[in-house]
Amino acid sequence: MNEPLPPILTAALARGLVSRRTLMVGAAGAGITALAACGSKGRNPVAKSGSSTATAKAAQDMSDSEKLVNWSNWPEYIDVDDKTKARPSLVAFTKKTGITVNYTEDYNDNDEFYAKVRPLLAGGTDTGRDVWCSTDWMVARLIRQGFVQKLDLANIPNHANVEGSLLNVEFDPGRLYSLPWQSGFAGIAYNPKATGGKKIESVDQLLTDPVLKGKVTLLTEMRDTVGLVLMAMGKKVESFTDADFTAAMDELTKAKEAGQIKGFTGNDYTKPLAAGDTAACFAWTGDVVQLRADNPNLGYVLPSTGCTLWSDNFVIPALAKHKKNAEALINYYYDPQVMAKVVDYVNYISPVKGTKEVLTKLDPAIAKNTLIEPDAATLQRAHVFRGLTAAEETKYNAAFAQLTAG
Repeated sequence: MNEPLPPILTAALARGLVSRRTLMVGAAGAGITALAACGSKGRNPVAKSGSSTATAKAAQDMSDSEKLVNWSNWPEYIDVDDKTKARPSLVAFTKKTGITVNYTEDYNDNDEFYAKVRPLLAGGTDTGRDVWCSTDWMVARLIRQGFVQKLDLANIPNHANVEGSLLNVEFDPGRLYSLPWQSGFAGIAYNPKATGGKKIESVDQLLTDPVLKGKVTLLTEMRDTVGLVLMAMGKKVESFTDADFTAAMDELTKAKEAGQIKGFTGNDYTKPLAAGDTAACFAWTGDVVQLRADNPNLGYVLPSTGCTLWSDNFVIPALAKHKKNAEALINYYYDPQVMAKVVDYVNYISPVKGTKEVLTKLDPAIAKNTLIEPDAATLQRAHVFRGLTAAEETKYNAAFAQLTAG
């Protein structure tokens, strides 16, 4: 029997997403509170050393004279009219505000996008973008480096609708620089036809079970793959040590060298999994929701040892020329009536209070889907990969890149 899949929105989250995770790629009430409890204990250089955070440069805001906003986002991460291919929520935003949105799906993975904008930001040059959505750990880096501006919450009155447990995330206490867009988690997916009907319920099975040998893929996102292995080893991803990381990497290396793992992927694990070429893999929420629509027998499990959480967040870069318009856009999506329509399409988790109630009327099946509205018991398995220092990030990424090469 498959585990119910928990949506999550919590204190500090740490990454991941649908057709957007290449190189590394809502719940309400008690569930959110439970997540806050498990997500607030990690450490992060931003939260711990605010005095070292650089200040982002501001440009003259052209919002009043130029009624437009430039938004970069991940692919397939907003509502789309399947017939016209228009994006209904954006069309409605423009109709309501008179602000045209130049919406670009050019955020394919955090590192790749950062590599594009960093030279501009470091050189004091406008990126040509007014807002984008970065994963938690990348937001931490952007804040630390002074590459994103503080939000003017007076322009975002709907920020009051953010789920309470998301206000004091460790990478941005009080949400001064960011507001969450969507969330999800990483667990284990498997194809019963390729496993001979065998249930796959643990990380250890992926790494050692002979039935799965050569038919396992893991994620190219270090925080998810290493995080799941760390938890399977009984370690806490919120507070692991350097020695713990090395031990997890040793387990992964052993499995790779034994031929257990056939490769590391972004979200391109989906077709091989559906076809049965991959028997089991680490997988992200939205992918599985979509796959199950056509392949209802696919299994998805949150390991009893724990799963990883992530969130993607609105940020406004330094020197953005339409900051107030970007804040109007964020405010618009923090209306539960609007966010519910997005969630109904993308099947990720809303950070906005009241979304579930709207979904119940809009699409009862989605509102009842445990992939989107989890129970508290499931959420207790969800954990947040701790923030890394700059030195750790360099060291760990290099080690993981060596593992995934070839």
